Amino acid sequence: MDIEIIHRPSYSLAIAKLTPNERIRAEAGAMVSMSGDVQIETKAEGGILKSLGRAVLGGESFFQNFFVASAAGGEVTLAPELPGDIAVIEMSGSKLMIQAGSYMASESTVELNAKVSMKAFMSAEGISMLEATGTGTLLVSSYGAIFEKVLGAGEKYIVDTSHLVAFDGTMSVQPKTVGGMKSTLFSGEGLVVELTGPGKIYIQTRSPQALINWIIPQIPKPPSSSSH
Repeated sequence: MDIEIIHRPSYSLAIAKLTPNERIRAEAGAMVSMSGDVQIETKAEGGILKSLGRAVLGGESFFQNFFVASAAGGEVTLAPELPGDIAVIEMSGSKLMIQAGSYMASESTVELNAKVSMKAFMSAEGISMLEATGTGTLLVSSYGAIFEKVLGAGEKYIVDTSHLVAFDGTMSVQPKTVGGMKSTLFSGEGLVVELTGPGKIYIQTRSPQALINWIIPQIPKPPSSSSH
C-alpha cells in the first residue's frame, strides 16, 4: 500500500494506492473518491461487542468500511471531517493510543480496541481511547496541523488533552495542574497531562473543544414567546 498526502496541512487528502486485491479499512464517512472497480464491504469488524466498544467508548463508528481493490489494483482517497492534517504511521508491533475521533484508516493487519484504563482516562477528553496494535500502515487525522514531538528516555512534556491526537502506548502519562490553583481555575487552559519518554506524541495545533466553545455563544437565541 502506498499512501500520499496532499494539500497539507489545512485540507489534507490521503491518496491510497492499493495493490491487486489489497484492502484498507476506513472510518465511516472518510471516503472522498475511489476507482470504479474498488469494492466496499461494510461490517462490524471484530463482532458486535468489539464494535460497540469502539463506538461507545472509542468515539468511532459502529460499522467500518473495507475498500478492496480489484485484480488490477485501485485507488481510494480519504479525508477527515474537520479541516486539518493527516499523519501516516507505520505500525511495527508496538501500541499506539489514539484520541477518540482521530482514527481515520488503516491496513486490516492493524487491530483496534477501545481501551478503558487509567492512562486513557487521564489523557483523553472522554473515558477511553482507541488502542492500535499490530503491523501495517495507520492514518490519524487532526483539526489543524499535526506537530510531532519525539521524547528521549525520561524526557517530560506537557500537553493539553484537547490537542492530543496519539502517542506511543509505552509512554507514562500523569495528569497535571496548570501552575497553582488560581492558574488552574482561571488560566483558560483545559486539562493537561505530562507524558514521559521515550516515545512520540502527535499533537494537533487546533482544539475542537475550543471551536465548540467559540461557536456556541454566536448562535442566536430564539425569541422568547410571551404567554397569553
